[in-house]
Amino acid sequence: MDVQRILDLFLFAIPSLITGVIAYYFFKAHTKNEDGRRRFLLKKDLQVNAMPLRLQAYERMALFLERITPSKLLIRTAPLSSDKEAYEALLIQNIEQEFEHNLSQQIYISDECWNIITTAKNATIQLIRKANLLEKTDSANRLREVVLEEMIERHSPSDTALSFIKKEVSDIW
Repeated sequence: MDVQRILDLFLFAIPSLITGVIAYYFFKAHTKNEDGRRRFLLKKDLQVNAMPLRLQAYERMALFLERITPSKLLIRTAPLSSDKEAYEALLIQNIEQEFEHNLSQQIYISDECWNIITTAKNATIQLIRKANLLEKTDSANRLREVVLEEMIERHSPSDTALSFIKKEVSDIW
């Protein structure tokens, strides 16, 4: 008789155990789904708030590249004397100041984009230095002419970087 009672109790307990296990897995899956939904909504809210900052960073870097384009830089920065070394230093100083002013923007743009912008800056500085080393460069005004002649023959490093920025921004949309 005790065996029959234990068997009856066991048979009554089986449906309760099965229901408990099913409820456990259901609530576990539901909780996991809710966590995923909350993370998605949080990420979506962060993107909505961060998107204007990212776009502003790309805008500022595009402006930086435009400002260091040799033809625009030379027009904006007139030589203070006829000394070509002083003018070279002034141009490089302007480029470096513009760059330092925009250093914080790197946290909002991709590493690849930042590296391309840095390379464009360095290539522009190299272009100015190489032009200054040429024999035909004997004054600050002649340095301007040599750099401008070089820009007629090829694209500036800024143009390449600016094209990359435009592509990257278009990929965001």
